[in-house]
Amino acid sequence: MTKENYTATVLQYIPVFYIIWSDDLLSASEINVVTNAISNDSTLSNEDKKQLKTWLNINNPPKNQLLKSWKQLITNSGVKLVEHETYPLTAFSQKVAIHYHHNIPFNEHIKKIEINLGIQPNHYNHLFDVHIDLDKKASQYSAKQIDKILKGDHADVIDSFRNVLSDPIFSWKVRRDKEEFRNHVLKQVEFLADKGYGAMAYPEGYGGANDMEGYATIFENMMWADGSLTIKFGVQFGLFGGSIQKLGTKKHHDKYLGAAGTAELLGCFAMTETGHGSNVRGIKTTATYNKNSETIIIHTPGKNDNKEYIGNAIHSKMASVFAQLIVNGKNEGVHAILVPLRNENHELLQGITVEDNGYKLGLNGVDNGKIWFNQVEVSKENLLNKYGTILGNGDYYSEIKNPNKRFFTMLGTLVGGRICVARAGLGGAKFALTVAIKHALKRRQFNDSVKIQEDLLMDYPSHQLRLTPLVASAYVYHITLDKMMELYCDESQPDKRQIETQVAGLKSIITWYANDAIQECREACGGKGYLLENRIADLKGDVDIFTTFEGDNNVLLQLAAKGVLSDFKAEFNSAGFSTVLKLLSSQLSDKLSTINPLYTNKTDKDHLYNPKFHVHALEHRTRRLTYTIAMRIREYIKKGIPSYQAFLKVQTHLMTLGKAYSTELAYKSFIEHNSTIADLEYKALFEKLGTLYALHEIRKDASWYLEQGYISGNKSKAIRQRVERLCTELRPHLNSLVDGFGIPEHLMTAPIAN
Repeated sequence: MTKENYTATVLQYIPVFYIIWSDDLLSASEINVVTNAISNDSTLSNEDKKQLKTWLNINNPPKNQLLKSWKQLITNSGVKLVEHETYPLTAFSQKVAIHYHHNIPFNEHIKKIEINLGIQPNHYNHLFDVHIDLDKKASQYSAKQIDKILKGDHADVIDSFRNVLSDPIFSWKVRRDKEEFRNHVLKQVEFLADKGYGAMAYPEGYGGANDMEGYATIFENMMWADGSLTIKFGVQFGLFGGSIQKLGTKKHHDKYLGAAGTAELLGCFAMTETGHGSNVRGIKTTATYNKNSETIIIHTPGKNDNKEYIGNAIHSKMASVFAQLIVNGKNEGVHAILVPLRNENHELLQGITVEDNGYKLGLNGVDNGKIWFNQVEVSKENLLNKYGTILGNGDYYSEIKNPNKRFFTMLGTLVGGRICVARAGLGGAKFALTVAIKHALKRRQFNDSVKIQEDLLMDYPSHQLRLTPLVASAYVYHITLDKMMELYCDESQPDKRQIETQVAGLKSIITWYANDAIQECREACGGKGYLLENRIADLKGDVDIFTTFEGDNNVLLQLAAKGVLSDFKAEFNSAGFSTVLKLLSSQLSDKLSTINPLYTNKTDKDHLYNPKFHVHALEHRTRRLTYTIAMRIREYIKKGIPSYQAFLKVQTHLMTLGKAYSTELAYKSFIEHNSTIADLEYKALFEKLGTLYALHEIRKDASWYLEQGYISGNKSKAIRQRVERLCTELRPHLNSLVDGFGIPEHLMTAPIAN
């Protein structure tokens, strides 16, 4: 047959039909996809549709002679397939038709076939002549526009900061001598302080901009320069300076805050102890008030009661020391006291011992150390006394009478640090994903023919499945952390207990995600990912510790779960628990009915892509886990088991609840944000990312949903297939999506990404 046998509109479908019949493996569902596309294509006449549908009979497929004539028709057009185009098969089909008939528009229905059948260039590269175009082509989506959506209201701050990071002082290179590395990072921190970024979150009267939200956004960008810089910057201005700002009063602000923000006063945050890591309330360092001298005596009582892993310990002149405050013989709980460590000549003061932690898995540009105090005397004015003070008569006073509430209120003011750690981890994941995906968009591997180019890594479905859900998660977590910082900074909500619960869980799942993403990217880049020059190796070492920075993730998940269980109460007892259970029962009784079989077996695309289904599934998991764990604890308490022991018995259940709650929170935050995107095309892209995130998370917990009867085996299979299909649908946009992270070219130094 020649081109005269086909109309222009039918001719456009010839390459598609040639591909789908070439492997002779068309399924019934695939036939339906093509049939529906043809039926909905208004450019086709009834005769055209009839002719095309005759070629979709599985029992009477096109004969070999017809397939050969199609191949000859395509070859004679002289058109080459350009694999870097957004929808290469649809574009190729259009060009073939144009060769014979001219002025043929891009066919959206063929695009739907290409997407919904998951047709990739490596499926048909061997069938056609391929033009290997190494130049980047214009994409359907603008990376700048995507970046603009992510930056939101903080665009000016982020753009200015990225420009500052173009200074040569931030040029990345392999640094393996920790002394040289530390000194260089210190210079970088001082450079940023000179630019005003150190004091950014402080009040304007102390050199700041009162912009905690903007301050959090730069952490992600700072990770692209160096992880050690990010952490040392956070210790100096976020932890040390932040403790003065959040726990101190005006006298402390006037004396220390400005100097901390300019890095004139270098400090550290001495909370963690060797013997007590995450259990801050149980730390052993004492701060005993001497009424006669009006001083506080800081002391390390035992060998393992020293402060451990304290960032900035070697460079600091002062520490915010967390200790048990003892006044008039009574322990008033953990408080922070400013303790000088060194004199103007950088010599340790009497009673202070500091020991270098030495080399670590990563972050060797941060000077971590151990600190001991031997009867170190400081003025009572050094007590950071916003939530508890020592009066002129020597008595202790706090407006918060309950010591537990006082303790959690003090720690709640420092929640911003957990958000910043999560943002830094996310920044590391974004960098690794950008390197891995850009590498996969040019690296070739394998093919069944020696006559043509090997296939791009990114065209392999397995490669898409390992990286694309990670990209979707990066977008979800970015939006979620923005939302959390906005809530944290909302002065109309002074009680931070709820946001503390939320951030505890999110910090856990996001830093775990970051580590998993970086590892996957390392493997996806093969040996190239193992080379230091490509940055992923350092990111692995640097981000690894984020799972225990600012609280061990396993402990934080339990904190999040207890917040869900107790409506953010600090402790349980038998009397209080019954009240909590009644509250839970009223919330759950109408929502835990047996799932309708029609729902558990529903597998159509519209249902599986519907955010209402995602929210229902994620909410159901959280609700069910909450209810069952509450029932278990009640049964233990009814048997006389103390509440603490009851919680130990359900510890793994608590952690599962913490993860479920955090995943639900992240997805809801993301879809809430999507409703604010004005551009419908970009809104659709973000919605697709959200759909992939939700289905991927549901798929990861498929065993639980199956056990609960929430989904059937067929629905579980359909979800898996839809996850794979979404990865295929997002394949043409991956370069735009990683460019949309906004990593500046001067920071994207990995050779395999350029």
